[in-house]
Amino acid sequence: MSVKLEKGQGVSLKKYAPNLKRILVGLGWDPVRRGIFSNPVDIDIDASIICINEEGKKEDVIYYGNLEHRSGAIKHHGDNLTGRGDGDDEQIEIQLDKIPANISKLAVIINIYRAYQRKQHFGKVKNCYIQVTDLDANKELLYYDVSGNYNGKTGIFVADLYRYNGDWKFRALGEGVEVANIMQMVQMETN
Repeated sequence: MSVKLEKGQGVSLKKYAPNLKRILVGLGWDPVRRGIFSNPVDIDIDASIICINEEGKKEDVIYYGNLEHRSGAIKHHGDNLTGRGDGDDEQIEIQLDKIPANISKLAVIINIYRAYQRKQHFGKVKNCYIQVTDLDANKELLYYDVSGNYNGKTGIFVADLYRYNGDWKFRALGEGVEVANIMQMVQMETN
């Protein structure tokens, strides 16, 4: 049975999957229609992972321009440019047991590509979510509906995966921010 999380809630992954090694972080969203008969406007949302070391500094960023961590432990499955279709729009595979020991946190973020130029924000997005699946058991572990008022927000700190006493924990965040690009989110997270 999948755990449904709300903003601010956290869980131990070990509690729900004691032998957990490989997870799939799936993120999905849909663009809002402007009217009953109109088509939704494509919104290019990018899912990324900021790898953070024990000192709180950026170790690496896995995103559409850097699809794999040099250790092979984190792999981004590619960029969705529209948000259309059912299911996950972007997926990131993580081998928890292969993440280098110096990485203590993985910040899961999303941002709208060229949001300011396109005059887009997360108030124009619906059905935004993150789910975590145990790949070996093919079972959804966690689901977080990233809902709320994100008018004017162009980035969201969705969740943190972090080490605590040798265990991986997951915390739902849902913190919206106004940023021009992913690097501004990286600076916010690591400063």
